[in-house]
Amino acid sequence: MSAHFNYKHFVSGVAGGVTSTCILHPLDLIKIRFSVNDGLAVRPQYSSMWDLTKSVWKKNGFQGLYSGVIPNIIGSGMSWGLYFFFYNALKSKLTRKDPTQPPTVAQYLACGVASGSLTLLCTNPIWIAKTRLCLQYEAHGATYKGMLNAITDLYKQNGIRGLYKGFAPGLLGTSHGAVQFLVYEKLKLWNAKRKNVSAEAKMATFDVIAMSAVSKLIAASSTYPYQVIRSRLQEQHRTYRGLRHVISSTWRNEGWKGFYKGLGANLLRVIPACCITFYTYEMMMYYLPASYI
Repeated sequence: MSAHFNYKHFVSGVAGGVTSTCILHPLDLIKIRFSVNDGLAVRPQYSSMWDLTKSVWKKNGFQGLYSGVIPNIIGSGMSWGLYFFFYNALKSKLTRKDPTQPPTVAQYLACGVASGSLTLLCTNPIWIAKTRLCLQYEAHGATYKGMLNAITDLYKQNGIRGLYKGFAPGLLGTSHGAVQFLVYEKLKLWNAKRKNVSAEAKMATFDVIAMSAVSKLIAASSTYPYQVIRSRLQEQHRTYRGLRHVISSTWRNEGWKGFYKGLGANLLRVIPACCITFYTYEMMMYYLPASYI
């Protein structure tokens, strides 16, 4: 196997994504429901994220907060695993002439965009299923029996095109991962230099948490609008003609604030999720034996 393709990255990424999703899925559900809450479509309306949480809990309890968790676990695990795998493979290939020399900023960003695009191509149908399962409102009854039912129903209605709704804004969202990994990698190199150790050395828990939190905060805040656009394109309760329609409709009806609906819940979820994911990833990369791959 080529040195560029280290499967430890995939296994470690899957473990990190699954762990964080199992713990924090309810915040993802709250973020999705609040981000599509445009006040126009026929769906429950919520005055705040706390009001949304109480409503879900009152009607379905703990189980209601985990609607759509299966595709989220599968999607998150696969996404992180594939992203870490593709990213490190591309980065290794770019630096093969001199592995001691870190990539340039442009190379980091290119690796992030390419990795995000390849990952999205593999996982977009799973994310649509997750979005639609999270948007099965209690009062409306269940439309889908599960992830596979949602995917097959989408395929029957719209073919392959139906499985890739929201793919265009998702591609724009690859900038999120590119920014996050650029910041994280730069902080990781800075931390290693500060401590006079190898960048591959085991990192302290606080260092991993602090660096992953900072990188996620910067990336999430700067690229959040695409997630709102993507969620609205993928939901089943309102039909948009395309990317331009959802952008113009959101701007006309809600102004710039509409593009940041659910940001608070998103940050509450993604920052801890990123810390858990990256800590799990770093520890597994350190402890997994080479013979495992």
